[in-house]
Amino acid sequence: MSIPAIEINRLTKSFSSGRKRSNALCDLSITIAQGEVFGFLGPNGAGKSTTIKLLLRFLKPDSGRLAIMGHSVGVDEFRHQIGYLSEFPFFYDHLTAQETLSLSGRLSGMGKELINQRIPMLLKRMNLADVADRKVSGFSKGMKQRLGMANALIHDPSVLIFDEPMSGLDPVGRHQIKSLICELKKGGKTIFFSSHILSDIEVLCDRIGIINKGILLYTGSLGGFLAEDGGLEERFIKVIEEDNNAGAA
Repeated sequence: MSIPAIEINRLTKSFSSGRKRSNALCDLSITIAQGEVFGFLGPNGAGKSTTIKLLLRFLKPDSGRLAIMGHSVGVDEFRHQIGYLSEFPFFYDHLTAQETLSLSGRLSGMGKELINQRIPMLLKRMNLADVADRKVSGFSKGMKQRLGMANALIHDPSVLIFDEPMSGLDPVGRHQIKSLICELKKGGKTIFFSSHILSDIEVLCDRIGIINKGILLYTGSLGGFLAEDGGLEERFIKVIEEDNNAGAA
């Protein structure tokens, strides 16, 4: 049996606000196999972005264990094996698209020859070849999102973690990213991504996880979650509403 790409075991995280302490995640456990596309769903504030930040070691958990390709997060070095795209990617505005990717490649430990091979390919794949020498300060939100995707792929990682990868994209851009995710899956990459666009989840994902108020409500196949008389959106809304009503009772 191969090592899971991502392991989240009994993860708990809370935040303080004044004298109050609120739980962002409660005893969360998810295992994602290598080569799997896993969709992480939940309403705003459910804990999706917190989970991603913990996986990337941007935050430290209160308790629990996280591992990527068998490497314990916070103990072992693993970052060269992952590519990350945030919902709002940050770039140095004075750099061009090509310079941005070159910098990321060097920071990932890549050699100059390999960087120079991958940059043109990625810029072309993301429809940014014509603006390779334009400063990022002049990019639209959608262009920055596509550059962020190229940035996540520059070092050819085995695990990809995307936080709302379709954010700010028009229909053409969304189609492009969906096609890319399908290509990455065929290439054996593992993809863990959060999204509010449920139609994309239906098309792309092998399995899903649904979280609300820091608690995992479901993890498994899409077919196992769907009701016979409705699609993903209807079923998702019903499960969240039932959970909210149970908490208010």
